[in-house]
Amino acid sequence: MMKKRFLSIVLLISLCLSGCFQTKNISQMEKINSKQMANITSPFTTTYEVFLYSFYDSDGDGIGDINGLIEKLPYIEDLGFTSVWMMPIHPSPTYHKYDVKDYYEIDPQYGTIDDFKNLIAKCNEDNINVIIDLVLNHTSIEHPWFQEAKAYLESLEDWQTPSVDECKYIDYYHFSKQLQTGYARLGNCPYFYEARFWEGMPDLNLDNPSVKEEIRSIMEYWLNLGVAGFRLDAVTSYYTGNSEGNVAFLRWLTETGKAIKEDCYFVGEAWTNQNEIAKLYESGIDSLFDFPFGNVDGIIHETTLKNIGVDAYVEKQIAEEDYYSSKNPNYINAPFYTNHDMARSAGYYAGDSDAKVKISGALNLLMSGNVFIYYGEEIGMKGAGKDENKRAPMQWSNEENCLGPKDMDSFEMKYPPLDEQEKDSYSIYNYYKQAIHLRNAFPSIAHGKTNIIKELSNQDCVVYQKTYGDETVYIIINLKDEINSIDLSSLEIKELSGVLQTTEDKIEWKNKQLSIPSYGIAILEK
Repeated sequence: MMKKRFLSIVLLISLCLSGCFQTKNISQMEKINSKQMANITSPFTTTYEVFLYSFYDSDGDGIGDINGLIEKLPYIEDLGFTSVWMMPIHPSPTYHKYDVKDYYEIDPQYGTIDDFKNLIAKCNEDNINVIIDLVLNHTSIEHPWFQEAKAYLESLEDWQTPSVDECKYIDYYHFSKQLQTGYARLGNCPYFYEARFWEGMPDLNLDNPSVKEEIRSIMEYWLNLGVAGFRLDAVTSYYTGNSEGNVAFLRWLTETGKAIKEDCYFVGEAWTNQNEIAKLYESGIDSLFDFPFGNVDGIIHETTLKNIGVDAYVEKQIAEEDYYSSKNPNYINAPFYTNHDMARSAGYYAGDSDAKVKISGALNLLMSGNVFIYYGEEIGMKGAGKDENKRAPMQWSNEENCLGPKDMDSFEMKYPPLDEQEKDSYSIYNYYKQAIHLRNAFPSIAHGKTNIIKELSNQDCVVYQKTYGDETVYIIINLKDEINSIDLSSLEIKELSGVLQTTEDKIEWKNKQLSIPSYGIAILEK
């Protein structure tokens, strides 16, 4: 712990010197560091989403693996992340591994269970939580459950009626002799099976008590190995077109997981509108990804493009906080900007738009809850079109990268690889690093209740506060295309505690007057 504390203080000093991030003085750095350490054990964390296949290859086969992730833990910790979400790690016939063959094993491309145990041990040493993808809507057609059910049904004569007493696995899925919407034919026999996403992903029968017991055992196994919780894939598809069914299953899942491990954390993928997300929060689930704010059509991007005012960005957060908390007072928001299913953000902005790439990341990191960042966003990676392009290799250097998915298109990145960006104080990498450390420094940013100071805010510049416990910070964001001077004498401000700048233009604080350049962000303590 002392080693980590010392390194954090040294880093903060170096950030002050870079000009992108400033703090008041040495005592302020000490306070920021102690806050950062206190915040690590909270579920309100900053989480790094990793696609192992494309992250870092430790054995030279071109495919990222668990040992590669272990090698890069110092990088993740140095950035300030307190949690890692690993996309599916189980054996699978596809590169993306969302069609699971065995819920209790590690895909051989990624390593072994012993490698995973070693990862958990290393993460525990670094105070980094690990959550893994839990894919429950469907399995692979190569999963033994489905294979046994298929073999049994194919063995029947047309006049024979299937019996769960003879093969329990026929009730693990949805089989029918009638072709229905979302169903695929089962081999050459007269049966069809539900497979809403793809014929290689047969949907599970989540009403079956035996399937639920399988799920309980799977969660228990991984929780006992040390994972902190689960990212739940496609929660709106558990029961297609049935919100009540999805809520009921999420309630059972959450209660079951927390009965195994009281602080088991769940975050669900509900790619839908705010009303449906609010409904799903009634289940008691910890978090749901904040899709209304993410992606190219989300509120963060609309704010950066100035299609909506930066004051609206804050007001929409306030409305969302009130709405979601009315459904689940203990909810933890899960903001993000992009993920593995979306085009990467650097491609959203044409021309010389470093400032927009940077501040979009900051708008995400300033939101309350458990913020998620997709690997490579911190260096401005590109990737659009087919899914493989969105999961391109992490750009460590011009030489030391994974091969990436075999069907990925060939395309050039917009920004230099990490080893070059590390040397540039004003790179996207250093901006993200500073923004994450600033978020970690003040618990009110992650935990706080948001309140806009309307008399000082407009569509180009917003002044708002976030309060958590006895700490209140004011956040000022300037999207005006010029330096903005703001009179803050009406506010009780102790000091300017941190800034984020996209250029060498400095933020200045004197006599209650704040001078803030375009795309600048200032944090002031009450």
